Amino acid sequence: MYSYIYTNKDKLNLLFYTKTEKALKRRDFIQLSSLGFGGLMLPNMPSGGIPIIGNSVSQEALIDGAIDAAVKKRLADAALNAAKAKGATYTDVRIGRYLNQFVVTREDKVQNIVNTESYGVGVRVIANGCWGFAAIADAKSEADTARAAEEAVAIARANARLMSEPVILAPQSGYGEVSWKAPIQRNAFEVPIKEKVDLLLSVNDAALKNGANYVNSVLFMVNEQKYFASSDGSYIDQDIHRIWPISAVTAIDPKTGKFETRQALSAPVGMGYEYLQTNPKDKVSGITTRYNKGYDMLEDVTAAAKQAKEKLTAKSVEAGKYDLVLDPSHLWLTIHESVGHPLELDRVLGYEANFAGTSFATLDKWKSKNFNYGSKEVNLIADKTQIGSLGAVGWDDEGVKTKQWDLVKDGTLVNYQAIRDQAHIIGETASHGCCYADSWSSVQFQRMANVSLAAGKTPLSVAEMIKDVKKGIYIIGDGSFSIDQQRYNFQFGGQLYYEIKDGQIAGMLKDVAYQSNTQEFWNSCVKVCDERDYRLGGSFFDGKGQPSQSSAVSHGSSTARFNGVNVINTARKV
Repeated sequence: MYSYIYTNKDKLNLLFYTKTEKALKRRDFIQLSSLGFGGLMLPNMPSGGIPIIGNSVSQEALIDGAIDAAVKKRLADAALNAAKAKGATYTDVRIGRYLNQFVVTREDKVQNIVNTESYGVGVRVIANGCWGFAAIADAKSEADTARAAEEAVAIARANARLMSEPVILAPQSGYGEVSWKAPIQRNAFEVPIKEKVDLLLSVNDAALKNGANYVNSVLFMVNEQKYFASSDGSYIDQDIHRIWPISAVTAIDPKTGKFETRQALSAPVGMGYEYLQTNPKDKVSGITTRYNKGYDMLEDVTAAAKQAKEKLTAKSVEAGKYDLVLDPSHLWLTIHESVGHPLELDRVLGYEANFAGTSFATLDKWKSKNFNYGSKEVNLIADKTQIGSLGAVGWDDEGVKTKQWDLVKDGTLVNYQAIRDQAHIIGETASHGCCYADSWSSVQFQRMANVSLAAGKTPLSVAEMIKDVKKGIYIIGDGSFSIDQQRYNFQFGGQLYYEIKDGQIAGMLKDVAYQSNTQEFWNSCVKVCDERDYRLGGSFFDGKGQPSQSSAVSHGSSTARFNGVNVINTARKV
């Protein structure tokens, strides 16, 4: 059994775990090591690699094995009743079955196919005004879940002796028995392995035929089957699907031995296998090979091979001030780092600093009601309901119905991201519905919602945006980045850079990165293309907390223009 101390300030401390759990962690590590591909393939994953949780299973086991809702309700009720009997004033129970599948290829070979399944129950309670949490793997009976609930109450009572003030929960009505399912058209786990392998090997073949010397491609699929029950009277059954097609190509100059890479411009999404089945009407015009409703791996990797070769002879950028035209495949990461993280309320309050530091956007700035986060063109929105996004669910992990809300309105900071035990701090009467745990064995806490830049209201295409740029750079794809511990001063690179001269694309550049600070950067935003160009980017692996957890989050935007941004040359001087 896993047990945690969980204070009202979101601080987690692992109390203990048994030898059984230590063995499980070792198996996870062995599975992780067997994947055999590194940071080049998955640049947005944590430095530790892919967080594979669970035991290896067959593909058939991934498709079958779902637990009946009536059984889950009995298990949940046993925990709710046991916690109440021990004096808990609030209890929630999460029963989770988490499925992952990885199909990994390189050139003409399949490197690995990994299927994992993890199942268990986590119980969170408030007793003596304090949080307590415990979890149990492979819970089979009401006695198992009751025992976890009793353990959670004991932890809460012990931890209450260290507590300075009691937990204050925003009120939440129960929803009774309800359900939500991602509106997928084709379950990726039901697609035969051969079909997936054939797709990836055809992608690799297309890259090699178009000039790549090396190519990797991967399909990563996730299914979270989550059941939530609480003493508020909710019984919520949810089925969440996500998919990420990934590729990376390398081109080598045979004369110099120098090489360049180009990674996929795909976005991980909350969709089924239909994401990989596109048709011409879904396509978005422009240099990118991204799609509103689907993604064509073959077209993207063909372009990637040619662009990687072109990068070998690209002109090195001259440092200076440029107007930047930023594609959504690039801008999502800047949004994530300079908006998503600093507007997490626990970071603002200093309760959380892991992975991403605290925040410059302190409460006094919000209270002033006139803090200038960006220009009038900048409207930044949090949304847990956006269909096709990674963060889309019907209810969050503490039973709050999800919604959309404003973070920055017409350039002014207006709100944060807050959950039930934080809402009162900013005068909210309800949670924003952005609480999440990455496993049944992890305690839920405040996580980033999908945070996006709203599309412009005036019709504007990318070509029209570029027309009046005298000296600029068009940046596509995400790359390396650095940002300080208050999410303020930063530097971002990309994958593809095109020089803009007098309103025309004038050729490819390389060695480009731009530097700014969050407030200066968003105040330099002068134009945003309309909704026809709106696209999602995102990551499966947004790290936070201690012990660390990963969540999946999307960030949408249309192409946007930022004037007078400082660009540096990143080439190494030999």
